[in-house]
Amino acid sequence: MSIEDKEFTLEKTNLENANRWLSEELISIEEEKEKQKENISKIRKESKTYNVELEIAKQRYSKISKDYDTYVEAKKIPYFARIDFKEERGEINNYYIGKFGIYDKREEKELIIDWRAPIADLYYSATKGQVSYTAPIGEINGELLLKRKLLVKEGKLIDAFDEGINDIILKMGEEIEGNSLIDEFLKINLEQSLSSKLKDIVATIQREQNEIIRGEIKRPTIVQGSAGSGKTTIALHRLAYILYRYKNKIEGKDILVVAPNRLFLDYISDVLPSLGVGEVTQTTFEDFALNLLKMKVKLISKDEKLAYLLEAKDLEKKKLLFNSSKLKGDKTYKTILDRYVLYIEKLDLNIQDIKLDEYALFEKNQIKRLYSKDLSHLPLNKRKQEIKRYCEGKVKEKSKVIEDSLEVKYANQINQVKRNMTDCEGRRNILIDLYDKRDKEIAEVKSKIKNAINEYFTQWINKDIFKLYHEMFKEIFYIITEGKIPQAFINYMEREIAENIKNKCIDADDLAALVYLHFKINGKEYNYKHIVIDEAQDYSLLQLEVLKQVSLNNSMTIVGDVGQGIYYYKGINDWNKAIKKVFENKVNYATVTQSYRSTVEIINFANKVLMKQENNLKPAEPVLRHGEEPKIININSDEDFIKELNYILKYLENKGRFNIAIIGKNKKECKDIYELLNKKYKGQWKLIGDNESEMTLGKIIIPSYMTKGLEFDCSIIYNCNAENYRNNELDKKILYVALTRALHFEYIFYKEKRSMLIDQ
Repeated sequence: MSIEDKEFTLEKTNLENANRWLSEELISIEEEKEKQKENISKIRKESKTYNVELEIAKQRYSKISKDYDTYVEAKKIPYFARIDFKEERGEINNYYIGKFGIYDKREEKELIIDWRAPIADLYYSATKGQVSYTAPIGEINGELLLKRKLLVKEGKLIDAFDEGINDIILKMGEEIEGNSLIDEFLKINLEQSLSSKLKDIVATIQREQNEIIRGEIKRPTIVQGSAGSGKTTIALHRLAYILYRYKNKIEGKDILVVAPNRLFLDYISDVLPSLGVGEVTQTTFEDFALNLLKMKVKLISKDEKLAYLLEAKDLEKKKLLFNSSKLKGDKTYKTILDRYVLYIEKLDLNIQDIKLDEYALFEKNQIKRLYSKDLSHLPLNKRKQEIKRYCEGKVKEKSKVIEDSLEVKYANQINQVKRNMTDCEGRRNILIDLYDKRDKEIAEVKSKIKNAINEYFTQWINKDIFKLYHEMFKEIFYIITEGKIPQAFINYMEREIAENIKNKCIDADDLAALVYLHFKINGKEYNYKHIVIDEAQDYSLLQLEVLKQVSLNNSMTIVGDVGQGIYYYKGINDWNKAIKKVFENKVNYATVTQSYRSTVEIINFANKVLMKQENNLKPAEPVLRHGEEPKIININSDEDFIKELNYILKYLENKGRFNIAIIGKNKKECKDIYELLNKKYKGQWKLIGDNESEMTLGKIIIPSYMTKGLEFDCSIIYNCNAENYRNNELDKKILYVALTRALHFEYIFYKEKRSMLIDQ
C-alpha cells in the first residue's frame, strides 16, 4: 500500500462507517418508498378525478426513488478522494469526494462532496499549499494540506496514494516533450479491464480535462483532442457539470447530444446515467434531422457514400459525388439557400385578393404589405400563419359588412315583388322563398368566409420542403449561383435528387440544407440550452450552422480530432474555418494531446502516420503504459492469415484479453473477412454493419470508419498493403483511426507490398 499502515487503517474504518450509514439510509428510504407507494394507491382509489394531492405524492415518490438509486450506486464506491483544507482563519476540515453528494440530514452534515462542487475543484486542479476556489459566495482562500486518492472497489478500500508524499510517480518516455508525469493511481485505473460501454472518469479527471469540464457556457467550447485523449468523456462530464452548476436553469430535457452513429450512442449510453443524469436527448445528426423534418424515408448514409468513394472505379462519378458533398457542406451553400429563400419570398407575393363571390374580403396589397414589411422578421410560413390569424380575427367584421349588403340586396328584391305583384298565394310563396334565401345566405356568411380564408392559405403556405429543395435545382440554381457553377454539375445534382425522390430515399448530405430551409420557411420548434457535438471534425460547416441555430446563446461543447477526419472532403480540416465562418471568432478553444487509451508503443506507431497528414497537429502524448511494439506481419494467402490469427488468439487468451477487432478498410473487405473466418470459426466472429446499434464485446469484424471513438484490447488491421492504403489524405486518416483503437496489442497484416504509410 502507498500510505502508512496507520493512515490506511483509519481510511478503511472511515469507509466502513460510510458504508454502514449508506446501508441504514437505504433501508430507511426503501421503507419511505413503500409508504409513498401505498399513499398513491390510496389517493387513486378515493379520487376518480384530477387530484393535487396525488400529483404531490407522485412527485415525492419520484424524488425518493431517485435518492434510492443514487445511494445504491454510491454504495459501490462511496468516494474516491479526500482533501484536507484549512480556510483562512478557520479550522482544518477533511472532505471526501465522490460521484454523488451525500448529506446526513440528522447530523446536518455533508458526508460526501459531489465531484462537481466548487471545493472539489481543489482535488482536480490544485497542489498542496496556498490555494483558492470560487464558491457561490465568492473567492475562498486557504491552504490545501492533503490530497489523497483512494482506490475503492465494491465498497472496499484497496489502496491509497498521497500526492507529493508517497505517490508513485513514473517518468514517461524521453521522446515526449516536457517529460510528462503520471501517478500510480491513474495507471491502475487505466489498466482495468475493457467494458462494452464507455465509463465515467470522475476519479481520474486530469487538470487540463477539468478546466474544460468547468469552463464557461456562454460561448461555444471547441476541443481538439488527440486519439484516446478522452474527448467524448470530457464532453459528457462537462454536460453533467453544467446540469449540476445550473440546476435551477437547465434540465436534462434542455440538452442535446449529437454523436456520429447509433453504435457510438450505445457505447456512450451508460456514462450520463452513471453520473445521475437523465432525460438527455442523445441522437445522430441524421436522426435529428429526419425527426425534425418528419420524414420517413430510406437514408443514404455518410458511411455508404464513404464506402462508395473508397471502392468506386468510375472516376468521373466519384469526382461528381465528391464535389457535390463538398459544396453541400460548405458555408457557401448557406448563401445559396438564403438567395433561394429570397426568390421564394418574391414568388409568394404573386397573389390575389381573398374573395367571397364578388366580395373582396382582403385586398392583395394589404396582404403583401403584411408579408413583406410588417412581418418580414418571421420565417415565411410563420408570416402566412400570422396573416391567416389576422384574417380570422376579422371574420366577424367582414361578415357584418356582407350581411348588411345581403340585407339591402334582398330588401330591394322583396320590395320589388311587393310593388309589382298583387297579394296572392304565388306572391306569398316568392316572398317566403326570398326570406329563406336571405336568412340562409346570412347564416352561411361566417362559415364561407372561414372556408375562403382556409382555402387561400392552404394553397399559399409551403408544405413540402423536399419538393421546394428539388425545385431549386430545376428552376433557379444557375441564377442564384451567378453562373459560377457549371450547368452540367447542376444537372447532376438535380438528377441525383430526382432519383432519390423516385426511390423514396434521401442523401445524408442534403439533410443540413433541408433543415436550414425548414428553419427559414417554418421556423424552429425548439431551442436547446446546451448542445454537445462529438466527432465534430466529420460535420460540415452547414451542419454546425444548423445545430448552432437550435442552441440558445450558442452554448455548445464541440469535440473532435481533425487527424481523424475521414469525411475530410466535406468535414473540417482546420478548426479555424469553423471558428471564423460559423462562430465569428467567438469561441473558447482548447487542445488535449495526452492520450490515455493505448500503450506508448501503439501511440508512437500511429503518430508516424499522423505526421504524414496535411495538418499541423501536435502528436498525441501517450501516458506511460508500456507494452509490446505493434507487429507488422506479411502474409501470402488466406491460410497464412488464419494460421497467424490462431497464434494471436491463443496468445491473447493467455494474457486475459478477449476483446478483439479485425479492422477492414471498408464493408466489402469486412464481408470477405467474415466469410473467410466463418468457415474456420463458425459463429465466433460478429460482422458489424453500418446500421449496428449495439456495442458488442468479444470478437468482431468492423469497417475502419466505424471504429472512431471505440476501443479494443487488441486491434488487427487486415491488409495494410500499398494498394489498400495509398499515399492520399483519406487513406492516411482512415489508417490513423484504425491504428489508435487498441489498448494493449496491435497487429498489422499486409499482402504483397506493404503501404508506404507504415514504412517507419
